[in-house]
Amino acid sequence: MTPSNLRRGPLSASLPVFPWDTLADATAKAAAHPDGIVDLSVGTPVDPVAPVIREALAAASSAPGYPTTVGTPALRASAIAALERRYGIVDLADDAVLPVIGTKELIAWLPTLLNLGGDDVVVVPELAYPTYEVGARLAGAEVVVADSLTQLGPRTPKLVYVNSPGNPTGAVLGVEHLRKVVQWARARGALVASDECYLGLGWDSGNPDAAAPVSVLHPSVCDGDHTGLLAIHSLSKTSSLAGYRAGLVAGDPSVVAELLAVRKHAGMMVPTPIQAAMVAAFDDDVHEKVQKERYARRRDVLLAAVRGAGLTVDHSEAGLYLWATRGEPCRDTVAWFAELGILVAPGEFYGPRGSKHVRLALTATDERIEAAVRRLT
Repeated sequence: MTPSNLRRGPLSASLPVFPWDTLADATAKAAAHPDGIVDLSVGTPVDPVAPVIREALAAASSAPGYPTTVGTPALRASAIAALERRYGIVDLADDAVLPVIGTKELIAWLPTLLNLGGDDVVVVPELAYPTYEVGARLAGAEVVVADSLTQLGPRTPKLVYVNSPGNPTGAVLGVEHLRKVVQWARARGALVASDECYLGLGWDSGNPDAAAPVSVLHPSVCDGDHTGLLAIHSLSKTSSLAGYRAGLVAGDPSVVAELLAVRKHAGMMVPTPIQAAMVAAFDDDVHEKVQKERYARRRDVLLAAVRGAGLTVDHSEAGLYLWATRGEPCRDTVAWFAELGILVAPGEFYGPRGSKHVRLALTATDERIEAAVRRLT
């Protein structure tokens, strides 16, 4: 029974219906296929964790004491080195990185950790990961959905989310676009939070003029100044560590210090064995390359099959998804795929602009991807 003296009623009442709960009928239809369901609706990794990471986890498993919220010195050093080596992010100080319990947790609680609420404005992209809006709602802040900051008019936001490569579209924001966002936000004292969990998954689009994924902390974007910027990184995709809840936030040391201070009080600590596993994941580029090659192979065959079945694939130049349309309401396309035993996500999950698209994840085994290809062709 819900207590009658809750001040404003259950917090869940302020949140939208959890999107995937609405896919029950399509899931049942796809599961009825004689050869079983091909679930491409959620971007959850399916490939085994690299032995070097599992060995590090096991070696650190005798950890009876509390972990540190700030992360071990080894983790901070490995993360800083990997961000420079892999993504060209330079001049990160030791106090500019902080491990988090998966990046969804950080995104969901970031406005609250920053003490936003009331009339504070949080800007999220028009097609976006739903947790950006959920986090703002949890804090009681105002959500403004906009791709162009000129749409805000006189309103000055406290927090602006960008996501490149984007979920669900796979679109990449170029350096000049990101520079304009950074300059606009700095002129108004707004914080930019860049969700970069797909940064290492850029694909060859065949277009030599296509923008390559770049971090908001890259010197070409911020001129080496990390003031007012946060980059959110995850090992869930590149290292198949979704089950480990292994994430990281980096950027403006003063903002990171504020997050650390609040998180220490709230007990938001990454377990010690997971921190050791993260060190191994950051130190080893071989497994990351192998995983990227797996996704590239799956993307090549699935992309050809989806196009061959008459769908148009928009953007999708990076990340783990194909953003496809049959030019009809997205739920009709979901039903069409379900008849083939394939479960996909309706584009409306990510905003009204997705009403005629569906999202197909590359996170299925080679065998299931091949099954999807056979059914589509």
